[in-house]
Amino acid sequence: MTTYWTIQDSTGRHLPHFIANSRVEVGRKILAAPFDVFRLHVSASYREAFERALLKVLEQKGWQIVRTPRPRGKPRSAAARVKLTTPTQGFP
Repeated sequence: MTTYWTIQDSTGRHLPHFIANSRVEVGRKILAAPFDVFRLHVSASYREAFERALLKVLEQKGWQIVRTPRPRGKPRSAAARVKLTTPTQGFP
């Protein structure tokens, strides 16, 4: 089972418009200022600034980032839906 991340509000409800594949992606959706994904992976100081900004917003709104199973309404990727077949003969 694939796990996704989302926001849980102070009443315990999950906010479906914040669903993402990682905690960092959810955080990037929350924050108004854009944070570069590459720099988040390679720079500890940049990651710390991101975490401080994220924690500030989460505390203000009373939210937390939590794991959730794949939502029923979220479609799978096109590659997962397409059944690939290989031809038994060469191309014409």
